[in-house]
Amino acid sequence: MIANTHRSWLSTLRYDLPASLVVFLVAVPLSLGIAMASGAPLAAGLIAAVVGGIVAGAFGGSAVQVSGPAAGLSLVVVDLVHTYGWAATCMITLMAGALQLLLGLFKVARAALAVSPAVVHGMLAAVGVIIALSQLHVVLGGSSQRSALANLVELPGQILNLHGHKVAVGLLTIAVLALWTRLPAQVKTVPAPLAALLVAALTSWAFGWDVTRVDLSNSVTSWTVPELPSGDWHLIALAVLLVALLAGVESLLCCVAIDSLHTGSRSDLDRELTGQGVANMLTGVLGGLPVAGVIVRSTTNVRAGGRTRASTILHGVWVLVFALGFGWTIKLIPLEALAALLVFIGVQMVNLGHIRKVHGHGEVPVYLVTMAGVIVLGLAEGVVAGLALAAVLALRRLTHVTVRKDPERDGRLHVTVSGSLTFLGVPMLTQALRSIPAGATVDLDLNIDFMDNAAFEALHSWRLDHERMGGTVDVDELHDEWYTMATSGTRMSTAKSPPRASGRWWLPWAHRRHRPARPTEPASAESPPAAECRLTAGAHEFHRRTAPLVRPIFSQLAGKQQPTHLFITCADSRIVPSLITSSGPGDLFTVRNIGNLVPRRGAEPHDDSVVAAIEYATQVLSVHTITVCGHSGCGAMAGVLSAGVHAGSLPGLRRWLRHGNHSLARLIENDDERLHDGALDLLCRLNVQQQLENLRTYRKVDEQVRAGKLQLVGIYFDIGTARVHMVPPSTLSVKTSPAGLVVPEE
Repeated sequence: MIANTHRSWLSTLRYDLPASLVVFLVAVPLSLGIAMASGAPLAAGLIAAVVGGIVAGAFGGSAVQVSGPAAGLSLVVVDLVHTYGWAATCMITLMAGALQLLLGLFKVARAALAVSPAVVHGMLAAVGVIIALSQLHVVLGGSSQRSALANLVELPGQILNLHGHKVAVGLLTIAVLALWTRLPAQVKTVPAPLAALLVAALTSWAFGWDVTRVDLSNSVTSWTVPELPSGDWHLIALAVLLVALLAGVESLLCCVAIDSLHTGSRSDLDRELTGQGVANMLTGVLGGLPVAGVIVRSTTNVRAGGRTRASTILHGVWVLVFALGFGWTIKLIPLEALAALLVFIGVQMVNLGHIRKVHGHGEVPVYLVTMAGVIVLGLAEGVVAGLALAAVLALRRLTHVTVRKDPERDGRLHVTVSGSLTFLGVPMLTQALRSIPAGATVDLDLNIDFMDNAAFEALHSWRLDHERMGGTVDVDELHDEWYTMATSGTRMSTAKSPPRASGRWWLPWAHRRHRPARPTEPASAESPPAAECRLTAGAHEFHRRTAPLVRPIFSQLAGKQQPTHLFITCADSRIVPSLITSSGPGDLFTVRNIGNLVPRRGAEPHDDSVVAAIEYATQVLSVHTITVCGHSGCGAMAGVLSAGVHAGSLPGLRRWLRHGNHSLARLIENDDERLHDGALDLLCRLNVQQQLENLRTYRKVDEQVRAGKLQLVGIYFDIGTARVHMVPPSTLSVKTSPAGLVVPEE
């Protein structure tokens, strides 16, 4: 226990303490700037940073997330301050925190993740634009207007009436922020916001510029008592709900994002929402801004090495010490420099990476509508518009149906219907199906995950009409059998069922419902054999269904193979190595021959093919395991058991089966078991053991086995029961003499 505590303290001193100082240096200027953008006292930003760091850090569900005043909430706060006043805004923050606490206790945090990220990103981008436009007026020496459109209209006149020193300090701040990322890593250890404000403050002091300054020395210790807001309680309740939801959603999304940046414990979202609620209640009581998890400070914490809650809590402690002991230094910072910092932050909130992500999922319209709605109409209205459009697009995707028609070479028409078949997709479905020529032979693949009654009626009616006109329709369902069950009158379940394996490649051709392509003309001497037709149809099926799924894997394997196993098995068509071992492309280096035989070193008749594969697998591919797989009812072993009689007039086969004589000798040594009914299967098992011993006759194989670099494994596949059994190693070991003779050794 003492040792664990000692290690914990050492870890805190080594990682969390330095990280907390870095986050503190980032948090102070950002908190002041966000308070300024929110129309609140500057001290309110520091109070929120202290409470967010200490309270949310201690009670929240994330070990590394940093909470504090968030730029995304500034638009709501500034409207509340103008409408109800600062004291009433503090009460709204307190009530929003209580609501968050209740939601967390009822464990509804996961529901917040149902909000489309496109809406959240669009809202934050709009807030960034509004902040940048409003604070740009301050940078230019003027004052911001009530709305983004008003700020945009007033901007040309503001540019014509520039105020020299104020503009200079603002542009200097933006220049430092923009250039700081290009400096050496040693210099960038100082956070860019802090460096920009320091440069602006020192420059304005050195040259005696006429800039606006703010005195924070007394406001930190003064207490704003929360007051009940007066007005329409419906609007007040809506304001409480808006603050609670926006702060909660931003915190939870930040939690999820930060979890991807570190390897520590994952976040407890319900606990995080509860912790945010407690923090917002306290910040409301103390006169601070609303608190939320902030991605910039959280990312800084992780990258600076923060590992536990100690980093977040300590950063709040440093902010408190600074506010109480060094708050007077803030008056040295020009107000225009803080405004320039907000302009820079606002521009960064329009994240091109977010746009690319939503573009990849077709959600750019949601992003743009939310962004435009927040800028033009207001925050609540824009978010509602974005959510409504996201819901419409989601409904469209759920009901979207695609119908693809591909003519085959033999005159058949392959039609694939994909999507969810509901009444909304019936018009498109019927239009596509009616364009199929009458009398055509149709292979209809239903790649669907749902079918309602309207869609079934439309599809079934078309099929009956098409077959009545002389055509044929062969229906193959790739997922659950919605159509088959509906035609049989079985009650349909409303739940979507899990998909079945694409193409069902593991089934023999004779067991598949999808029929292979049939030639249009009678077979002749020049016609391809039936097997070739089935192979061609199988290749088409692979290209259509399986290739798109495995193409990324094969693209990685195209340059080099790195199998871990050499798999030696019989050429019997019933043995599918990848099926019985659950392996995939690139796993097995496979050798197949009649009887899964491994000729002993120097044995006659001489065979280089198996030896070449063994040499290549062990010396070039460096496989870890060689597996010999036998099976029940092996025809080769039946030939060995009959002393070559079953080989008939096949001289090549008779010569090859001589390599099985040592296996036959093993059977004879086992109490003459060849006279029993189970002699064949016993021989098949003993043959696996013998081939493992034959492998040891090769010097390189034997050396690698003795060194522990190579393992020899025997398995036996019982075809009738579809079970794989391990074959224990033989009690005999093999020693190779210098002359190359193989000598059994007990």
